[in-house]
Amino acid sequence: MRLLLVLLMLVNEIFAQGIECKDFTFERNYALKKMTAKRTQASSNFKVHYYDCTFYIDPAVYNIAGNVNVHFKATSNLTEISLDLNNTLFVDSIIYNGLQINFAHDEDVLNIFFPATINSGSYDSVKIYYHGIPENSGNGSFVKSSHAGKPIIWTLSEPYGAMDWWPCKNGLEEKADSLDVRIIHPSAYKAASNGLLQSELQYDASTTITHWKHRYPIATYLVCLAVTNYSVFTNTVQLQTAQLPMVTYCYPEQLNTWVNYSPPVLEQLKYFDSLISPYPFIKEKYGHVQFGWGGGMEHQTSTFIITPNESLMAHELAHQWFGNLVTNYSWKDAWLNEGFATYFANIFMEKKYPQNILRNRRMEVEDITSEPGGSVFVDDTTDINRIFSSRLTYNKGSHLVYMLRFLLGDEAFFAGLRSYLSDPALAYNFVSTQNLKTHLEAASGKDLTTFFDQWYKKEGYPSYKLKWTQISGNTVKIIVDQQTSHPSVTFFKMPLPLKFKNSNSEKTIIVDCEYNAQQFIKDIGFVADTVLIDPDYVLISKNNESEKIEISRELNGMDIFPNPASDVVNVQLYNLECPQIKWELYNDIGQIVKKSTMNVFVNEIFQINISNLSKGVYFLKVICGTDVRIKKIIK
Repeated sequence: MRLLLVLLMLVNEIFAQGIECKDFTFERNYALKKMTAKRTQASSNFKVHYYDCTFYIDPAVYNIAGNVNVHFKATSNLTEISLDLNNTLFVDSIIYNGLQINFAHDEDVLNIFFPATINSGSYDSVKIYYHGIPENSGNGSFVKSSHAGKPIIWTLSEPYGAMDWWPCKNGLEEKADSLDVRIIHPSAYKAASNGLLQSELQYDASTTITHWKHRYPIATYLVCLAVTNYSVFTNTVQLQTAQLPMVTYCYPEQLNTWVNYSPPVLEQLKYFDSLISPYPFIKEKYGHVQFGWGGGMEHQTSTFIITPNESLMAHELAHQWFGNLVTNYSWKDAWLNEGFATYFANIFMEKKYPQNILRNRRMEVEDITSEPGGSVFVDDTTDINRIFSSRLTYNKGSHLVYMLRFLLGDEAFFAGLRSYLSDPALAYNFVSTQNLKTHLEAASGKDLTTFFDQWYKKEGYPSYKLKWTQISGNTVKIIVDQQTSHPSVTFFKMPLPLKFKNSNSEKTIIVDCEYNAQQFIKDIGFVADTVLIDPDYVLISKNNESEKIEISRELNGMDIFPNPASDVVNVQLYNLECPQIKWELYNDIGQIVKKSTMNVFVNEIFQINISNLSKGVYFLKVICGTDVRIKKIIK
């Protein structure tokens, strides 16, 4: 879900200029409050595999009535089950095998009592008849509003609002494998929901029953409906495996706007279908449904959106993979939905409008670093603003994806991502950050434990302090230090891109930063006058500084780096006055373990291989005539 507080009069200008929508502030206009934790109290002794729903909706009346037939499998011997249903709704009766059975409805829990034991492994069903005025909690849940004087009722259940308008399992523990939604409504209106439209039949003289069928696993919060006087049109797009319809339900007064501005989504569908993996709901559709909330919501196969906006539509479309195909197992991991959707919307916009890449990445990094702390991991899932923090869940989550792609390289990154999405245990199911980490590590062969510990679980960002000097013609010596904005991380380990340049040449190199005062020697191929730290804004950092320094004029100058070292140390001598040196390497009890005589030019760097030595402290002695220099080396 992505919220957009913009002046709608600017939308056409935005598209004309190709401006990425994050130029504006994304927030939630219904959600600026602390919400009471309403997750799930449903029992775990059964698993829902199918919901068959019938809802009576008149958009002019704030009310719902209907019945939900819950088909389930018993996971233990049971005589009762519990579902989630807000106490503002009234249960009229519960039918089991054609007979009314007992129930209790209290504190948002619907307890259903069966007349006999249902054995573990058995499939069964129970139908709940109910009605009432839904509570409007969270992001809206069940909302009556209007457009151009016409009423509309729409739903938005993320994260905990489904139980406000229908009996269900409200959590993230399981997905129903299929869904039927029948909406009985005044014939002047049309009704939209998940999946494929099956029929629109006259129910009585003034009422229509619209039937939608969805045959893919679906999380409860992604079930939706909307009813108003919609205009409907369909586009189609040829994807890798089939031709897909894109069905749009929009307000008739805005039909021309939608006809003109929704076709970019066809381009987005082709791009994501080829770049990520085949569209996950290819046997059904993708669609848009206009509604009255300030942004968008990625209901499965049926995105609800306020107005056609290229970046917002790309974000909601990307959710069909990240959020719908694989769904965060807990709102603690909301970035797996929102961070990835933000990232893929970003790279679509970068592909289409490359002139805006640096500005938009810079703005994202500036937002992330506008405060010193905050983790991508959500530490308070009762606070809707914390779950859906624009700074942390969306933008920092998105930038973690940039950094993972940079760290792993395109081949391993996309291989790992496709493996993650297609894993039979994860596809159309719930996922964790650990699942993502496992697949990326398998594809790349890299251990990402430190990355996820520092960048996902902990807080803050680094500020890099770079000192560099040109030595031996085309070679530069680099010293990297880092300060962190939050005490949870003392040093962020991450490859650091550096662009060296002069008026005629430039070259970007990457140094692997592991500790402060780390030194590197790199051949850049020319004499540079400037270095830019992370020039493409791939990393999360702030207040980076670069300083060019002069070669040391210390009389007995000698630098050894890296130090400590495990394999090879570099030795640089300054102000030599003899063409040949002798060096000796001593252990801590004074024994010579290596030695050599060699010609060394002023400021030249030579290497000593220490890979075959034991760990410990050593001393390097360099003799140049009467000039003797000694420094400690740690392995």
